[in-house]
Amino acid sequence: MKTTTSRNLKILREANNYTQEQISEFIGIGRAAYANYESGEREMPLEVLEKTATLFGCDLSVLFEEDPEMVQAEFSCAFRANSISAGDMKEVSDFKNIVLNYLKMEKLLAE
Repeated sequence: MKTTTSRNLKILREANNYTQEQISEFIGIGRAAYANYESGEREMPLEVLEKTATLFGCDLSVLFEEDPEMVQAEFSCAFRANSISAGDMKEVSDFKNIVLNYLKMEKLLAE
Protein backbone atom coordinates (compact mmCIF):
# COMPACT_ATOMS: atom_id res chain seq x y z
CA MET A 1 0.00 0.00 0.00
CA LYS A 2 2.83 2.40 0.85
CA THR A 3 4.35 2.02 -2.63
CA THR A 4 0.99 2.56 -4.35
CA THR A 5 0.25 5.67 -2.33
CA SER A 6 3.72 7.13 -2.84
CA ARG A 7 3.53 6.52 -6.60
CA ASN A 8 0.10 8.16 -6.77
CA LEU A 9 1.26 11.16 -4.75
CA LYS A 10 4.01 11.72 -7.29
CA ILE A 11 1.69 11.23 -10.30
CA LEU A 12 -0.81 13.75 -8.94
CA ARG A 13 1.83 16.24 -7.81
CA GLU A 14 3.45 16.25 -11.25
CA ALA A 15 0.07 16.44 -13.03
CA ASN A 16 -0.69 19.57 -11.01
CA ASN A 17 2.79 20.98 -11.63
CA TYR A 18 3.51 21.38 -7.91
CA THR A 19 6.87 20.98 -6.22
CA GLN A 20 7.36 18.92 -3.10
CA GLU A 21 8.12 22.14 -1.27
CA GLN A 22 4.83 23.74 -2.31
CA ILE A 23 2.81 20.73 -1.19
CA SER A 24 4.66 20.34 2.10
CA GLU A 25 4.09 24.02 2.86
CA PHE A 26 0.39 23.70 2.04
CA ILE A 27 -0.14 20.66 4.27
CA GLY A 28 2.04 22.08 7.04
CA ILE A 29 4.98 19.68 7.12
CA GLY A 30 8.65 19.87 6.14
CA ARG A 31 9.71 19.11 2.57
CA ALA A 32 11.88 16.21 3.75
CA ALA A 33 8.87 14.62 5.47
CA TYR A 34 6.80 14.94 2.28
CA ALA A 35 9.68 13.53 0.22
CA ASN A 36 9.70 10.50 2.54
CA TYR A 37 5.98 9.99 1.94
CA GLU A 38 6.37 10.30 -1.82
CA SER A 39 9.36 7.97 -1.93
CA GLY A 40 7.61 5.36 0.20
CA GLU A 41 10.04 5.68 3.11
CA ARG A 42 7.20 6.55 5.51
CA GLU A 43 3.42 6.23 5.52
CA MET A 44 1.44 9.44 5.39
CA PRO A 45 -1.03 9.95 8.29
CA LEU A 46 -4.71 9.93 7.36
CA GLU A 47 -5.29 13.62 8.09
CA VAL A 48 -2.37 14.54 5.82
CA LEU A 49 -3.64 12.18 3.10
CA GLU A 50 -7.05 13.86 3.27
CA LYS A 51 -5.61 17.36 2.98
CA THR A 52 -3.40 16.27 0.08
CA ALA A 53 -6.31 14.63 -1.76
CA THR A 54 -8.31 17.84 -1.36
CA LEU A 55 -5.44 19.84 -2.86
CA PHE A 56 -5.31 17.46 -5.83
CA GLY A 57 -9.11 17.58 -6.23
CA CYS A 58 -9.63 13.85 -5.90
CA ASP A 59 -11.26 11.35 -3.58
CA LEU A 60 -9.01 9.90 -0.93
CA SER A 61 -9.48 6.48 -2.56
CA VAL A 62 -7.53 7.68 -5.62
CA LEU A 63 -4.37 7.76 -3.52
CA PHE A 64 -4.79 4.00 -2.96
CA GLU A 65 -5.66 3.12 -6.58
CA GLU A 66 -3.49 0.29 -7.94
CA ASP A 67 -3.77 1.27 -11.63
CA PRO A 68 -1.66 4.38 -12.42
CA GLU A 69 -3.76 5.09 -15.53
CA MET A 70 -6.89 5.27 -13.38
CA VAL A 71 -5.12 7.77 -11.11
CA GLN A 72 -4.34 10.04 -14.05
CA ALA A 73 -7.93 9.78 -15.31
CA GLU A 74 -9.50 10.43 -11.90
CA PHE A 75 -8.49 13.93 -10.91
CA SER A 76 -11.03 16.58 -11.79
CA CYS A 77 -8.89 19.50 -12.81
CA ALA A 78 -5.30 20.63 -12.74
CA PHE A 79 -4.13 24.19 -12.41
CA ARG A 80 -0.70 24.89 -13.81
CA ALA A 81 1.33 27.89 -12.83
CA ASN A 82 5.03 28.59 -12.62
CA SER A 83 4.73 30.50 -9.37
CA ILE A 84 1.95 29.82 -6.90
CA SER A 85 1.72 31.03 -3.34
CA ALA A 86 0.41 29.10 -0.34
CA GLY A 87 -2.68 31.34 -0.41
CA ASP A 88 -3.24 30.54 -4.07
CA MET A 89 -2.91 26.84 -3.30
CA LYS A 90 -5.57 27.18 -0.60
CA GLU A 91 -7.94 28.83 -3.07
CA VAL A 92 -7.22 26.18 -5.71
CA SER A 93 -7.81 23.45 -3.11
CA ASP A 94 -11.12 25.02 -2.06
CA PHE A 95 -12.23 25.31 -5.68
CA LYS A 96 -11.29 21.71 -6.46
CA ASN A 97 -13.23 20.59 -3.40
CA ILE A 98 -16.31 22.40 -4.73
CA VAL A 99 -15.89 20.79 -8.16
CA LEU A 100 -15.40 17.33 -6.63
CA ASN A 101 -18.52 17.72 -4.46
CA TYR A 102 -20.51 18.93 -7.46
CA LEU A 103 -19.44 15.87 -9.48
CA LYS A 104 -20.42 13.58 -6.61
CA MET A 105 -23.85 15.22 -6.40
CA GLU A 106 -24.35 14.90 -10.15
CA LYS A 107 -23.49 11.21 -9.95
CA LEU A 108 -25.89 10.65 -7.05
CA LEU A 109 -28.71 12.48 -8.81
CA ALA A 110 -28.16 10.45 -11.98
CA GLU A 111 -28.57 7.17 -10.10
